[in-house]
Amino acid sequence: MLAAIETGGTKCVAALAEAPGKIQRRIEVPTTFPDETFARLRDALGNAGPISALGIAAFGPVDIDPASPTYGEVLVTSKPGWQGASYRNAFAGLGCPLRIESDVSGACLGEWGFGAGQGENVIAYVTVGTGIGAGVVHNGAILNGVGHYEMGHIKVSRADDDGKARSVCPLHDDCLEGLASGPSILARWGQSLSELAQGHEGLDVEASYLAQLARTLTLTHRPARIIFGGGVMKTPGLIEAIRRHTKSSLAGYIDCGRAGDMSDYIVPASLGDDAGITGALMLADSALSEQ
Repeated sequence: MLAAIETGGTKCVAALAEAPGKIQRRIEVPTTFPDETFARLRDALGNAGPISALGIAAFGPVDIDPASPTYGEVLVTSKPGWQGASYRNAFAGLGCPLRIESDVSGACLGEWGFGAGQGENVIAYVTVGTGIGAGVVHNGAILNGVGHYEMGHIKVSRADDDGKARSVCPLHDDCLEGLASGPSILARWGQSLSELAQGHEGLDVEASYLAQLARTLTLTHRPARIIFGGGVMKTPGLIEAIRRHTKSSLAGYIDCGRAGDMSDYIVPASLGDDAGITGALMLADSALSEQ
Protein backbone atom coordinates (compact mmCIF):
# COMPACT_ATOMS: atom_id res chain seq x y z
CA MET A 1 0.00 0.00 0.00
CA LEU A 2 1.34 3.41 -1.04
CA ALA A 3 0.53 6.50 1.00
CA ALA A 4 0.66 10.12 -0.11
CA ILE A 5 0.26 13.54 1.48
CA GLU A 6 -0.18 16.91 -0.19
CA THR A 7 -0.07 19.97 2.05
CA GLY A 8 -1.45 23.36 1.13
CA GLY A 9 -2.05 26.71 2.74
CA THR A 10 -5.66 25.98 3.69
CA LYS A 11 -6.04 22.20 3.47
CA CYS A 12 -4.04 18.99 3.30
CA VAL A 13 -4.88 15.77 1.47
CA ALA A 14 -3.91 12.21 2.37
CA ALA A 15 -4.41 9.30 -0.01
CA LEU A 16 -3.89 5.55 -0.18
CA ALA A 17 -3.43 3.47 -3.31
CA GLU A 18 -1.94 0.22 -4.48
CA ALA A 19 -0.54 2.01 -7.53
CA PRO A 20 -0.17 5.67 -8.60
CA GLY A 21 -3.11 6.95 -10.59
CA LYS A 22 -5.58 4.65 -8.82
CA ILE A 23 -6.53 6.44 -5.62
CA GLN A 24 -8.50 4.13 -3.33
CA ARG A 25 -9.02 6.49 -0.40
CA ARG A 26 -8.74 10.27 -0.22
CA ILE A 27 -9.05 12.31 2.98
CA GLU A 28 -8.93 16.10 3.46
CA VAL A 29 -8.02 17.90 6.69
CA PRO A 30 -7.67 21.64 7.36
CA THR A 31 -4.19 23.13 7.58
CA THR A 32 -3.85 24.59 11.06
CA PHE A 33 -0.68 24.34 13.14
CA PRO A 34 1.88 21.60 12.43
CA ASP A 35 1.30 19.33 15.43
CA GLU A 36 -2.46 19.31 14.96
CA THR A 37 -2.28 18.94 11.19
CA PHE A 38 0.30 16.15 11.30
CA ALA A 39 -1.73 14.28 13.94
CA ARG A 40 -4.84 14.37 11.76
CA LEU A 41 -2.87 13.15 8.74
CA ARG A 42 -1.35 10.30 10.75
CA ASP A 43 -4.84 9.32 11.91
CA ALA A 44 -6.06 9.38 8.32
CA LEU A 45 -3.33 6.94 7.27
CA GLY A 46 -3.19 4.91 10.46
CA ASN A 47 -5.97 2.43 9.72
CA ALA A 48 -4.61 1.32 6.36
CA GLY A 49 -2.38 -1.44 7.66
CA PRO A 50 1.30 -1.64 6.71
CA ILE A 51 2.37 1.17 4.39
CA SER A 52 5.17 0.39 1.94
CA ALA A 53 6.23 3.97 1.15
CA LEU A 54 5.13 7.57 1.64
CA GLY A 55 5.34 10.45 -0.83
CA ILE A 56 4.89 14.03 0.33
CA ALA A 57 4.20 17.06 -1.87
CA ALA A 58 4.67 19.92 0.58
CA PHE A 59 4.04 23.63 0.39
CA GLY A 60 7.34 25.47 0.41
CA PRO A 61 9.88 26.41 1.09
CA VAL A 62 10.89 22.94 2.29
CA ASP A 63 14.23 21.11 2.41
CA ILE A 64 14.12 18.46 -0.35
CA ASP A 65 17.74 17.26 -0.12
CA PRO A 66 17.77 13.67 1.27
CA ALA A 67 21.39 14.14 2.36
CA SER A 68 20.58 17.21 4.43
CA PRO A 69 20.23 16.89 8.23
CA THR A 70 17.06 19.00 7.91
CA TYR A 71 15.53 16.97 5.06
CA GLY A 72 11.76 17.44 5.10
CA GLU A 73 11.87 20.54 7.28
CA VAL A 74 9.90 23.69 6.48
CA LEU A 75 12.32 26.56 5.87
CA VAL A 76 11.77 30.31 6.23
CA THR A 77 8.06 30.92 5.77
CA SER A 78 5.49 33.57 6.60
CA LYS A 79 2.97 30.88 7.60
CA PRO A 80 2.66 31.16 11.41
CA GLY A 81 4.07 28.24 13.37
CA TRP A 82 5.35 26.23 10.41
CA GLN A 83 9.00 27.26 10.16
CA GLY A 84 11.10 24.35 11.41
CA ALA A 85 8.24 21.82 11.28
CA SER A 86 9.60 18.45 10.12
CA TYR A 87 7.67 16.12 7.84
CA ARG A 88 10.33 13.44 8.24
CA ASN A 89 10.04 13.45 12.02
CA ALA A 90 6.25 13.67 11.95
CA PHE A 91 5.85 10.50 9.86
CA ALA A 92 8.89 8.49 10.96
CA GLY A 93 6.55 6.26 12.97
CA LEU A 94 5.17 4.78 9.76
CA GLY A 95 8.48 2.93 9.42
CA CYS A 96 8.65 3.20 5.63
CA PRO A 97 10.81 5.02 3.06
CA LEU A 98 9.61 8.46 2.06
CA ARG A 99 10.34 11.09 -0.56
CA ILE A 100 9.55 14.78 -0.22
CA GLU A 101 9.20 17.39 -2.96
CA SER A 102 7.45 20.74 -3.24
CA ASP A 103 3.71 20.68 -3.83
CA VAL A 104 3.98 22.23 -7.29
CA SER A 105 6.69 19.77 -8.34
CA GLY A 106 4.42 16.97 -7.16
CA ALA A 107 1.55 18.33 -9.24
CA CYS A 108 3.84 18.64 -12.26
CA LEU A 109 4.88 15.01 -11.86
CA GLY A 110 1.25 13.92 -11.55
CA GLU A 111 0.24 15.75 -14.73
CA TRP A 112 3.26 14.29 -16.55
CA GLY A 113 2.36 10.75 -15.56
CA PHE A 114 -1.42 10.75 -15.74
CA GLY A 115 -2.66 14.12 -16.95
CA ALA A 116 -2.16 16.81 -19.57
CA GLY A 117 1.58 16.14 -19.82
CA GLN A 118 1.40 12.49 -20.83
CA GLY A 119 3.64 11.62 -23.75
CA GLU A 120 5.74 14.79 -23.51
CA ASN A 121 9.41 14.78 -22.55
CA VAL A 122 9.51 18.17 -20.81
CA ILE A 123 6.57 19.93 -19.19
CA ALA A 124 6.10 22.83 -16.81
CA TYR A 125 3.27 23.17 -14.30
CA VAL A 126 2.09 26.44 -12.74
CA THR A 127 -0.27 26.67 -9.81
CA VAL A 128 -2.14 29.91 -9.13
CA GLY A 129 -4.05 30.12 -5.86
CA THR A 130 -3.18 31.32 -2.37
CA GLY A 131 0.39 31.31 -3.66
CA ILE A 132 2.02 30.93 -7.06
CA GLY A 133 4.65 28.35 -7.96
CA ALA A 134 6.03 26.41 -10.91
CA GLY A 135 7.72 23.07 -11.40
CA VAL A 136 9.42 21.34 -14.33
CA VAL A 137 9.62 17.62 -15.12
CA HIS A 138 12.03 16.15 -17.67
CA ASN A 139 11.39 12.54 -18.71
CA GLY A 140 9.83 11.75 -15.35
CA ALA A 141 12.50 13.49 -13.26
CA ILE A 142 11.68 16.61 -11.25
CA LEU A 143 14.16 19.38 -11.99
CA ASN A 144 15.61 21.23 -8.99
CA GLY A 145 18.68 23.21 -8.09
CA VAL A 146 20.11 23.13 -4.57
CA GLY A 147 16.44 23.39 -3.62
CA HIS A 148 13.10 23.51 -5.37
CA TYR A 149 12.25 26.39 -7.68
CA GLU A 150 10.62 29.55 -6.30
CA MET A 151 9.24 31.01 -9.52
CA GLY A 152 6.34 32.66 -7.76
CA HIS A 153 8.81 35.26 -6.53
CA ILE A 154 10.32 36.28 -9.87
CA LYS A 155 10.22 40.01 -10.54
CA VAL A 156 7.49 41.08 -12.96
CA SER A 157 6.81 44.33 -14.75
CA ARG A 158 3.69 46.01 -13.44
CA ALA A 159 0.78 46.45 -15.80
CA ASP A 160 0.45 50.02 -17.09
CA ASP A 161 -2.75 50.67 -15.14
CA ASP A 162 -1.69 48.73 -12.04
CA GLY A 163 1.09 50.93 -10.72
CA LYS A 164 -0.52 51.60 -7.35
CA ALA A 165 -1.45 48.02 -6.49
CA ARG A 166 -0.01 46.90 -3.17
CA SER A 167 1.96 43.67 -3.22
CA VAL A 168 0.70 41.12 -0.69
CA CYS A 169 4.14 39.47 -0.53
CA PRO A 170 5.82 40.51 2.75
CA LEU A 171 9.26 40.30 1.10
CA HIS A 172 8.95 41.67 -2.43
CA ASP A 173 7.05 44.66 -3.76
CA ASP A 174 6.96 43.51 -7.37
CA CYS A 175 7.01 39.70 -7.43
CA LEU A 176 4.49 37.54 -9.25
CA GLU A 177 2.93 36.07 -6.12
CA GLY A 178 2.62 39.48 -4.52
CA LEU A 179 0.75 40.92 -7.51
CA ALA A 180 -1.17 38.00 -9.03
CA SER A 181 -2.03 35.44 -6.32
CA GLY A 182 -5.56 34.94 -5.03
CA PRO A 183 -5.00 37.17 -1.95
CA SER A 184 -3.57 39.89 -4.20
CA ILE A 185 -6.67 39.85 -6.40
CA LEU A 186 -8.89 40.03 -3.33
CA ALA A 187 -6.87 42.88 -1.82
CA ARG A 188 -6.96 44.88 -5.07
CA TRP A 189 -10.60 44.47 -6.11
CA GLY A 190 -12.35 43.12 -3.01
CA GLN A 191 -13.52 39.98 -4.83
CA SER A 192 -12.04 36.85 -6.32
CA LEU A 193 -11.33 36.92 -10.04
CA SER A 194 -14.27 34.63 -10.83
CA GLU A 195 -16.63 36.95 -8.89
CA LEU A 196 -15.68 40.08 -10.82
CA ALA A 197 -18.06 41.24 -13.52
CA GLN A 198 -17.53 39.83 -17.00
CA GLY A 199 -15.20 42.12 -18.92
CA HIS A 200 -13.61 43.51 -15.75
CA GLU A 201 -10.03 44.77 -16.22
CA GLY A 202 -8.85 42.34 -13.55
CA LEU A 203 -8.86 39.38 -15.93
CA ASP A 204 -6.52 41.06 -18.39
CA VAL A 205 -4.21 42.36 -15.64
CA GLU A 206 -3.95 38.88 -14.10
CA ALA A 207 -3.29 37.29 -17.49
CA SER A 208 -0.53 39.79 -18.25
CA TYR A 209 1.32 38.85 -15.06
CA LEU A 210 0.95 35.10 -15.53
CA ALA A 211 2.08 35.45 -19.17
CA GLN A 212 5.38 36.85 -17.89
CA LEU A 213 5.95 33.57 -16.06
CA ALA A 214 4.92 31.58 -19.15
CA ARG A 215 7.44 33.56 -21.19
CA THR A 216 10.18 32.93 -18.60
CA LEU A 217 9.45 29.19 -18.55
CA THR A 218 9.44 29.09 -22.34
CA LEU A 219 12.79 30.84 -22.67
CA THR A 220 14.58 29.02 -19.83
CA HIS A 221 13.21 25.45 -20.07
CA ARG A 222 11.63 25.15 -23.54
CA PRO A 223 8.86 22.80 -22.32
CA ALA A 224 6.62 20.98 -24.76
CA ARG A 225 3.64 22.14 -22.73
CA ILE A 226 2.87 24.55 -19.88
CA ILE A 227 0.02 23.40 -17.65
CA PHE A 228 -1.86 25.85 -15.43
CA GLY A 229 -3.78 24.73 -12.34
CA GLY A 230 -5.00 26.05 -8.99
CA GLY A 231 -8.11 27.81 -7.82
CA VAL A 232 -7.61 31.10 -9.65
CA MET A 233 -7.24 29.24 -12.96
CA LYS A 234 -10.86 28.09 -12.71
CA THR A 235 -11.87 31.61 -13.80
CA PRO A 236 -13.57 31.45 -17.23
CA GLY A 237 -11.52 33.08 -19.97
CA LEU A 238 -8.29 33.37 -17.98
CA ILE A 239 -6.26 30.72 -19.76
CA GLU A 240 -7.26 32.12 -23.17
CA ALA A 241 -6.07 35.56 -22.04
CA ILE A 242 -2.74 34.09 -20.83
CA ARG A 243 -2.22 32.50 -24.25
CA ARG A 244 -2.90 35.81 -25.96
CA HIS A 245 -0.50 37.78 -23.75
CA THR A 246 2.22 35.12 -23.97
CA LYS A 247 2.06 35.02 -27.75
CA SER A 248 2.26 38.80 -27.93
CA SER A 249 5.16 38.89 -25.46
CA LEU A 250 7.23 36.31 -27.37
CA ALA A 251 6.65 38.29 -30.59
CA GLY A 252 7.19 35.28 -32.83
CA TYR A 253 10.71 34.62 -31.51
CA ILE A 254 9.90 31.01 -30.56
CA ASP A 255 7.26 28.82 -32.15
CA CYS A 256 5.30 27.30 -29.28
CA GLY A 257 2.97 24.45 -30.02
CA ARG A 258 1.33 23.28 -33.18
CA ALA A 259 -1.66 25.62 -32.92
CA GLY A 260 -1.16 29.27 -33.68
CA ASP A 261 -3.34 30.31 -30.76
CA MET A 262 -1.19 28.32 -28.28
CA SER A 263 -4.18 26.17 -27.34
CA ASP A 264 -2.02 23.03 -27.34
CA TYR A 265 0.89 24.72 -25.54
CA ILE A 266 -0.67 26.55 -22.60
CA VAL A 267 -3.31 24.18 -21.26
CA PRO A 268 -5.38 23.59 -18.11
CA ALA A 269 -4.54 20.82 -15.68
CA SER A 270 -6.53 17.72 -16.53
CA LEU A 271 -6.25 16.10 -13.08
CA GLY A 272 -7.76 19.11 -11.34
CA ASP A 273 -7.43 18.95 -7.56
CA ASP A 274 -5.88 15.47 -7.76
CA ALA A 275 -2.68 16.55 -9.57
CA GLY A 276 -0.62 17.04 -6.42
CA ILE A 277 -1.75 13.92 -4.58
CA THR A 278 -1.27 11.81 -7.72
CA GLY A 279 2.29 13.13 -7.97
CA ALA A 280 2.83 12.36 -4.28
CA LEU A 281 1.79 8.74 -4.93
CA MET A 282 4.35 8.64 -7.74
CA LEU A 283 6.94 9.92 -5.26
CA ALA A 284 6.01 7.09 -2.88
CA ASP A 285 6.36 4.58 -5.70
CA SER A 286 9.82 5.92 -6.58
CA ALA A 287 10.88 5.83 -2.90
CA LEU A 288 9.89 2.16 -2.79
CA SER A 289 11.76 1.40 -6.01
CA GLU A 290 14.90 3.16 -4.79
CA GLN A 291 14.85 1.17 -1.58
